[in-house]
Amino acid sequence: MPIIFSTHSLHPVSESKLKDAGDLRIATAPDGETLLREGRGANIVIVRAPIPTAFFSDAPQLRAAVRHGAGLDMIPYDEATAAGVLIANVPGVNAPTVAEHVFMVTLALLRQFRPMDRDLRTKGWTAGRAHSDQAIDLGGRVLGVIGMGNVGQAIYRIGKHGFGLDVVANSRTPASLPEGVRFLDVDDLVATADIVVLCCPLTPETTGLMNKSRIDRMKPSAILVNVSRGPVVDDDALIAALIEGRIRGAALDVFSTQPLPADHPYLHLDNVIVTPHLAGITEESMKRMGLGAADEVIRILNGELPVNLRNPEAVEHYRRRFA
Repeated sequence: MPIIFSTHSLHPVSESKLKDAGDLRIATAPDGETLLREGRGANIVIVRAPIPTAFFSDAPQLRAAVRHGAGLDMIPYDEATAAGVLIANVPGVNAPTVAEHVFMVTLALLRQFRPMDRDLRTKGWTAGRAHSDQAIDLGGRVLGVIGMGNVGQAIYRIGKHGFGLDVVANSRTPASLPEGVRFLDVDDLVATADIVVLCCPLTPETTGLMNKSRIDRMKPSAILVNVSRGPVVDDDALIAALIEGRIRGAALDVFSTQPLPADHPYLHLDNVIVTPHLAGITEESMKRMGLGAADEVIRILNGELPVNLRNPEAVEHYRRRFA
């Protein structure tokens, strides 16, 4: 039976489906050394953790790397393509889940939930209630979305039609923006928006996108929400702005170093909400992503190309390998 190797456990429904298609093996740990050792001989790898480049250097049986989700930064694109290994992903299925998370943490920041909850529990009713003096409404504000893929579109729909927000956006393809969304360059967007949401892919162009200059352009009352990737933000610049009160707050789900070190400044600031890279994870979204990945795996094992093929330039080499 073909070996299907996954860096993590999957939703039970998708695991059952994959076990019918092959020998499903789950890594005992997601570190690079373990993945290299336990993934040797795999026909397909399902990716939920960064894959070492060496995974593709001596893998004559490896057909494809299927991302459990949308972002491809965990897969060494050039190495996989050069080896004739197909790359596929499951785009869009967790977009509604990520969008819900964005508004959960946005409202929590605007309504002072973190310090209110802490003081209510430790100092009593009056101390907790006092935080309402600094709380503000979400309605009537300007939402700025950087990255208008599936997640950005879902955030737009909730923001525009759910909360009546004025939405401005930045996208690599301005012509694809929904009707009524104003396109702004990044500098103008961060200066205009009350809520700046990062949901762009991590690329050389977006690495360090939110640098000191752009953070300094934000309104003092603005908040930053990052559900993209950690390196999109200059941490030192953001930490300084948060400590000095030059922006209202930040909600961060992703970090340049993960897991986040226990002594990291983000963990000790009242105007920061941190979550452990779970914006897109719920029971329902895990099922959708797992089944989407399983369908691509089965399609590839049946000799077809994946529906969401991301490196078509590898196909010719792939077909020579498995003719």
